[in-house]
Amino acid sequence: MITIRRSQERGGADHGWLNTRHTFSFDTYHDPRHTHFRALRVINEDVVQPGQGFPTHPHRDMEIITYVLEGALQHKDSLGNGSVIRPGDGQRMSAGSGILHSEFNASKTEPVHLLQIWIMPESKGIAPGYEQKAFPEEQKRGRLRLIAGHNGQNGAVTVHQDVSLYVALLDKNQKVEHALALGRHAWLQVAKGSVELNGTRLNQGDGAAVSDEQKLAIAGAQDGSEILLFDLA
Repeated sequence: MITIRRSQERGGADHGWLNTRHTFSFDTYHDPRHTHFRALRVINEDVVQPGQGFPTHPHRDMEIITYVLEGALQHKDSLGNGSVIRPGDGQRMSAGSGILHSEFNASKTEPVHLLQIWIMPESKGIAPGYEQKAFPEEQKRGRLRLIAGHNGQNGAVTVHQDVSLYVALLDKNQKVEHALALGRHAWLQVAKGSVELNGTRLNQGDGAAVSDEQKLAIAGAQDGSEILLFDLA
């Protein structure tokens, strides 16, 4: 079964400095039909204007993944980490027992376009942590590249939950397949362009919840498409 969540159905708002779209209930947007999917709690698509950002604020008991699509994002946290997240990087922050962080557009002239993803952890009160790795474009072109996983296998960043996050870059008619083990579920998010999932067209910003399917066949419907695929317990 595949259930489509269209881009235009998402919540969100344009705050001037921030244009945000929420796949699931978040902040002042609440839709009881769309609060989460399995352990996947938040997928926010944000465009932050030059020099703007999120001042220091707290988090706890959440695995937070930031994936930049265009531009650069400056990160600082109470663990002493400071970094710039660029397109292709996989960044994971475990909020655990509590962490403070800030995120700002690293550019004074160009916007930054990103996906912020929250995953509910397998247990509460873990030690906060931070990890960031670069995943070159050639590792994702025409193939599914694992960028975050439960055990940090294959060079991925580690998340404290039974979830695997893959990214693929697809041109028109390029295809990838992913087998779902018995009892597993998936969420596909189209970050750029458009694809076909098991024959169904999905465009930029669309998402799809997948259950009771054995195989996912994903084909690029236009050049320059980019997808995120979550394999979930």
